[in-house]
Amino acid sequence: MSSLQLVAKERDFIVVNKPVGMNFHSEDEAPGLVALATEQFGLKLFPVHRLDKVTSGLVLLPTSSEAAAQFTELFTSRRVNKYYLALASDKPKKKQGWVKGDMVKARRGAFKLLKSQENPAITRFYSYSLAPKVRGFVLKPYSGKTHQLRVAMKSLSAPIIGDKLYGGLAADRTYLHAYALQFEYQHQNFQFSMPPGQGELNQYMTELTRQFAEQPWQLEW
Repeated sequence: MSSLQLVAKERDFIVVNKPVGMNFHSEDEAPGLVALATEQFGLKLFPVHRLDKVTSGLVLLPTSSEAAAQFTELFTSRRVNKYYLALASDKPKKKQGWVKGDMVKARRGAFKLLKSQENPAITRFYSYSLAPKVRGFVLKPYSGKTHQLRVAMKSLSAPIIGDKLYGGLAADRTYLHAYALQFEYQHQNFQFSMPPGQGELNQYMTELTRQFAEQPWQLEW
């Protein structure tokens, strides 16, 4: 059974580092992240946000129903700032800016971005050249749609490396990492970050972090 890395243990919540390839919820008798964390840390845990199986990085898990209700409100009202790192092999349509549009289901479990703005997925991004055919992205979602960042990158003509579903260059993993969380809870400011540690292209993720995104909340969002 996989051992999870504990990033922080606070009075009302823990933060763990989800490995790439781990399901968030248990399925087909394989324990997911919440079940593994519950067993490993001996705590009653309450999921209030989630990551795709192909995404690594920070997950916050409250340890009481009262805290879960408060964090659900914080996440729903977009008062938890989430910052992601990604790699792409193609140059985006624009170097930085916004991706906005409604999302609808497409084929094979994928989603696609529309030009309409009735209930749009909203993402802000910065991109940086790291090496020939390797471009780094710092992404901040302002909504919480399934596959939102993966669809946003696809819409920029720069699908995430390793993201087969959205046409990314073949690789050993999907290079999308939930790097940092920043929020205020109980009148206290919290900031957590966790550099990506998995993958053959991890050197570029490390370079992206070191050069441009060590404290992503300081970028102009």
